[in-house]
Amino acid sequence: MNVREKLEKRERDTLSEFACLSASSKGRMRSEEECPLRPAFQHDRDRIVYSQAFRRLKHKTQVFLAPTGDHCRTRLTHTLEVSEIARTLARAMDLNEDLVEAISLGHDLGHTPFGHAGETVLNELVPGGFSHYRQSLRVVDVLENGGDGLNLTYEVRDGIARHSKGYGEVIPADSHGLPETAEGCLVRYADIIAYLSHDLDDAIHSDVISEGDVPEECHQVMGRTHSRRIMTMVEGVISHTGPGPGSSEAKLVFSIDPRVGGAMQTLRHFLFHQVYRSPRVHNEYVKSRKILTDLFRYFLENREILDQEGSGVTAGSSPVRQVCDFIASMSDRHAQNLYHRLFVPET
Repeated sequence: MNVREKLEKRERDTLSEFACLSASSKGRMRSEEECPLRPAFQHDRDRIVYSQAFRRLKHKTQVFLAPTGDHCRTRLTHTLEVSEIARTLARAMDLNEDLVEAISLGHDLGHTPFGHAGETVLNELVPGGFSHYRQSLRVVDVLENGGDGLNLTYEVRDGIARHSKGYGEVIPADSHGLPETAEGCLVRYADIIAYLSHDLDDAIHSDVISEGDVPEECHQVMGRTHSRRIMTMVEGVISHTGPGPGSSEAKLVFSIDPRVGGAMQTLRHFLFHQVYRSPRVHNEYVKSRKILTDLFRYFLENREILDQEGSGVTAGSSPVRQVCDFIASMSDRHAQNLYHRLFVPET
């Protein structure tokens, strides 16, 4: 028995009946020899961590563009917080920590520069629209490794592709669009728990809002500190998640304490109107819109420059797809520097 087989046995002996076991994966897009040291999902996690797209997240916006302080979250720190929360939930529920970690670390690999502002711009510019979760799947399937992708397992790809919930229910009653694994569903909760708490934290520390602006219901139910809010939401999910009734197939049904869930909805609404649509955030959105729109149109009209600047891994794709992949891959800093070089006269 090698190390991987020993770890797979540990999963079988210790994890819940609802967990997705590494040895039971539906496999990869292309067959390959199994690693003697790492189960499949651990191997996927490592591939994501060592990817170029993962490294670029450190210079991509979460909410605040070019913050004046050093402590605002970036897309990378958001990703790490989602992973930590997801692993805490998975450990409490005896689910597969390697799988939730791989999904968590890969869920935003396709995010644009300038956060959701960049996503909105590309959605308007690209025929058929653009979404970061579809782009994340494209990153791991195609764009990494010079066009070969990361060749991840089905379950990790499924969790990445179905992690997004917009402003809808975290776990819809009809299960439409949900990941196939309990671990994938868990990451959806970890994602919203992370961003609700840290976006509020960053908004207060950036003076976009004050502590007194926050709805009192959120303070009373969830607490007044970052750690207390996370603990309340995590405990709310753990206490109200359990086996589904009367099902012939073992299934874990995710839910949350109704009082906590109500406070979360109140906080989501508050952040949407008072932070994400605040004049300060909106003014930065206007700037990022100008940068990305001009770059997009420039590279469509100057394909030879795109060939010089881009990686060339999507050479067989349409011109719009190539430009979209290139723009989406950029960090905020790269987009700003490139815009300055192409459009600002030298003095």
